[in-house]
Amino acid sequence: MDKELKKYLLYSTVWTAFLALFGAIYELFSHDVYSYYMIYAFGIPLIMGVLPYEVMLIIGKYPGRLFYNFWNTAIATLSIGCLFSGVLSIYGTTNSLIIVYPIAGVILIVMSLVAYAMTTRAAP
Repeated sequence: MDKELKKYLLYSTVWTAFLALFGAIYELFSHDVYSYYMIYAFGIPLIMGVLPYEVMLIIGKYPGRLFYNFWNTAIATLSIGCLFSGVLSIYGTTNSLIIVYPIAGVILIVMSLVAYAMTTRAAP
């Protein structure tokens, strides 16, 4: 389980770096139109991925596979929703369907926390 946790920590770190770079490049070519959604999109995988996985690794708590599946899907959903909101904001338009991303993200977070409570075990 330690190996799996390290793998997801690496994925979250790479996703964080990618979103930071993507946001910086997108803002560079946005003709001085900025969106906080785009600028701070990297914060979602940083706060929800890198930090919790690092803490779990330090304290030796290893959740089950179901937790990882729901949690990583929540990170991806919220990150992509943030990017999509940023693109729409920079473009100067809105879309009422954007509310789906935070709702789905919260549902996935709740499902992952339930899975965490059911499957977490300490290091052997």
